[in-house]
Amino acid sequence: MDIPLVDAVAAVRDELLAAAAQGVDQEIQFAVGPVEMEFQVELRADGKAKGGFRLWAVSAETEAGVSRGRTHRVAFTLTPKSASGADLLISGPLGAEDGPGDTSRHIPH
Repeated sequence: MDIPLVDAVAAVRDELLAAAAQGVDQEIQFAVGPVEMEFQVELRADGKAKGGFRLWAVSAETEAGVSRGRTHRVAFTLTPKSASGADLLISGPLGAEDGPGDTSRHIPH
């Protein structure tokens, strides 16, 4: 299964936001450190993409069927921050309701 690289990164972001929301009312807090990601990608023409190309993360099955010259290894490190620029914490305020709270803004239904 191939997925656009942008969707793979968005899925990691959504999971981190869900983990932060589920940390509501927890006394122990975890600061999210650097997130290292590595993908085998294929560059494909895309008429909708600015510049005409998009990167797709490819599965092992797809990679086996594609010539070696068309796939590339991409590795990068992300350091998650909140919208205000502060470190992202997997926690929640004491005294808040149990559960993850409203995650509808972050997680597609």
